Amino acid sequence: MLQNYKNILVPVDGSYEAELAFKKAIDVAKRNGTDTKLHLVHVIDTRAFQNISSFDTAMVEQVSETAKKTMDGYVNEAQKAGFSNIDYTVEYGSPKVVIAKDLPKEKNIDLIMIGATGLNAVERILVGSVTEYVTRAATCDVLVVRTDLDNKAVLNKKK
Repeated sequence: MLQNYKNILVPVDGSYEAELAFKKAIDVAKRNGTDTKLHLVHVIDTRAFQNISSFDTAMVEQVSETAKKTMDGYVNEAQKAGFSNIDYTVEYGSPKVVIAKDLPKEKNIDLIMIGATGLNAVERILVGSVTEYVTRAATCDVLVVRTDLDNKAVLNKKK
């Protein structure tokens, strides 16, 4: 039996893997009908600011503004692809908890489409994989989008 998803959450962090998840989420949403909604989220990890001795609100505002511009770009890309039932939010806190628990409950999410990893190997060892946590802790379905290394190499050559 085919699952018909109506609220799809796509965490984006600027990584290639998140970009792939976003593009595949558009395709899934289009196949599921016009009442399917994509919810994009970018989570600003507040732990990154805890180590700054002179906490600068201008820095937080700059990071937030950059995230909003990036999210607007994703919305425009979805609209160009023929999908307009999309919204986004920029959240603050622990990406793991926001993605796996908070937003699914708040927005009645029935599918999370997430990139396999947005971190390099050292970062994964130090902070743990958000994707790993989401697959274990989320109460809805989770689809992990893996990187196609052949396509990534082609994409990097074009840049």
